[in-house]
Amino acid sequence: MTAKTALPEIYVSTDVETDGPVAGRHSMLSIGSAAYAPDKTLLGTFSANLETVPGLMADEHTAKWWATQPAAWAACRLDQEAPAAAMRRYVAWLKALPGRPVFVAYPAAFDFPFVQWYLDSYADENPFGYAVIDIKTYAMAVLRRPYRACGKQAMPADWFDPAPHTHVALDDALEQGALFCNMLAANLARR
Repeated sequence: MTAKTALPEIYVSTDVETDGPVAGRHSMLSIGSAAYAPDKTLLGTFSANLETVPGLMADEHTAKWWATQPAAWAACRLDQEAPAAAMRRYVAWLKALPGRPVFVAYPAAFDFPFVQWYLDSYADENPFGYAVIDIKTYAMAVLRRPYRACGKQAMPADWFDPAPHTHVALDDALEQGALFCNMLAANLARR
C-alpha cells in the first residue's frame, strides 16, 4: 500500500449555484464545500462567489427561478472573484485537507460537471479525479429501494440535522454533508 492510498477519505460536500443547467454553456455563480471526516467531524469549509464567464449566457428559465430567490441571489453576487483566482484557491484548500478528497453532492450529476469544468478550465487540475458520490444514489443502496423512490421525502427523519436549505452554496453544502455522514453512519451500523 502506498502512502497516498493510506490517506483517509475526506468527504467534500459541495453545492454550486449557477445561471443555467449546463457547465461550459452557463456560469457557476457560487461554490461552497464542507469537508467532513467519516465520523462527521467538520474539517473545514470553502466558499467563493465567481464572476460570470465572458461568452457564456444565462439561461432564461434559471433567471426566472433566481427572481424568486432574492436573498440567495444577493448572497451569491457579493465579493465576486475571477474564476481563475477562485479555483486556484479551491485547489490549494483541497490539497491542504488531511486526506484524499471525495466529491459528494445532491445531485452530483449537476454539481460535479460545473466543478470539473471550472477546475479543468482555470486550475489545470482536478484533485477529485472522478471520485464522486451522489447522495441519492447512496440512499438507494442504504434504503434498498429504486433510485426514483429515494428522494429526501423517503429518507428517515434521523438522517437530517436541523439545518436550513437556503440556496446559498456553503449553507447547502453543510446541510447535505451532514446528511451524507448520517447516512454513512446508518449504513455502517447495519453491518
